Amino acid sequence: MGNLIATTEISTYHEVEYSFISSLNEAGLLDFEIIDQTTFITTDDLQKLEKMIRMHHELEINIPGIEAIMHLLQRVEQMQDELRTLRNRHRS
Repeated sequence: MGNLIATTEISTYHEVEYSFISSLNEAGLLDFEIIDQTTFITTDDLQKLEKMIRMHHELEINIPGIEAIMHLLQRVEQMQDELRTLRNRHRS
């Protein structure tokens, strides 16, 4: 697991409401770590969160839309992994 970053810091830095980040967590798109009543995400999830923030800010995509896009991106990544595995198996 990576280092932890407080969600309030991310909210302030990216000028996004904490409720938006919380909604991403509720949708299952982010995992929170809660320590002493403060929510954190791992630095490993930071890039994923920043991508979702850009979708929301720049493209005005709502939470359900982001959820659909992230699901599709995950599926494409899985298919690429499967293709890579099949290609490697074929070469052997």
